[in-house]
Amino acid sequence: MPVLRAGFRCDAGVRAGVGHLVRCVALAEELRARGVEVVFLGEIRGSAWAAAQLSRRGLPLVPAPAEPSRLAGLARELRLAAVVLDSYALPRHTGATLREQGLAVLAIVDGDPLGQEADLYLDQNLGAERRTPPRDWLAGARYVLLRDSVRTLARAPRDVGVPRDGGVPRDGGVPRVLCFFGGTDSAGVVPAWAEALRATGRPFRGTVVSPEPFEGGGSITVIRPTDRLPRLMAGADLVVTAAGSSVWELLHLGVPTALSWVADNQLLGYEELVDRGVAAGLGPAPDTTAVATLAHLLSDPTARAALGSRARGLVDGHGRERVADALLTLVERRH
Repeated sequence: MPVLRAGFRCDAGVRAGVGHLVRCVALAEELRARGVEVVFLGEIRGSAWAAAQLSRRGLPLVPAPAEPSRLAGLARELRLAAVVLDSYALPRHTGATLREQGLAVLAIVDGDPLGQEADLYLDQNLGAERRTPPRDWLAGARYVLLRDSVRTLARAPRDVGVPRDGGVPRDGGVPRVLCFFGGTDSAGVVPAWAEALRATGRPFRGTVVSPEPFEGGGSITVIRPTDRLPRLMAGADLVVTAAGSSVWELLHLGVPTALSWVADNQLLGYEELVDRGVAAGLGPAPDTTAVATLAHLLSDPTARAALGSRARGLVDGHGRERVADALLTLVERRH
């Protein structure tokens, strides 16, 4: 039997962020575990951490032409049976051109497919199943793509009871806070959110992830992007982040989370998560309202625990298996 090959067309970098790459890596891990050969087609600019996500897993990266017919030619040269598209910047007829050449096409989207044509669409955002037609769509949290490094983690239970005498809570007293905004902080907002945490005046031990070093000060330690991020998430009492792809990892782990958004495509997910009460809403900027919300969460372990409890179970960790099943079934039908 010939070896099945699949390509992932996505880019990553300082401006584009790394969310598209991370969720594609999760699906690539699943496909490769099933004997499928995988290649990434695209470009990584200015992010050593993003490039390492491929190199450390032995996932090859091939530069991809922008013009759809040339991309289809590269796919034929690589003997691909399927291509996964995950980019907002591709020409609208990329999927159609690939399909005309006999390739099975899966498009990973966040709400609007932006005119991209595919055999199958994946929108893993919470509540997407209510907004998409059932045919040719994999929609909602059942299809969230999680990496091995997240699926193998377990979050230790927290004892969050508050003594009746108003003494130190039994969660250890000083909450551990993790603050990050994607693998590249493409919007450059991390220092401002670190300052918002300090402005609460509440005690905490903070770890802030930033590709650009800055002086955290006080109880904040600033580190560069790291592969230890999933473990840092699992060990945090509160995470401050944007409503991007890392949210699904936090939901899976049941980590109390306070959200902002840094891109228009994140707003729909932000509103869904906040409206459901599975994350606290900070709004788009670290203003006085956001600082007050953070102060409340830092001082109230019961409120944090409630967020984590509502989040836990929404993402069961088997979404990538369901997506791989659907994609391989599609390839079998096409060939």
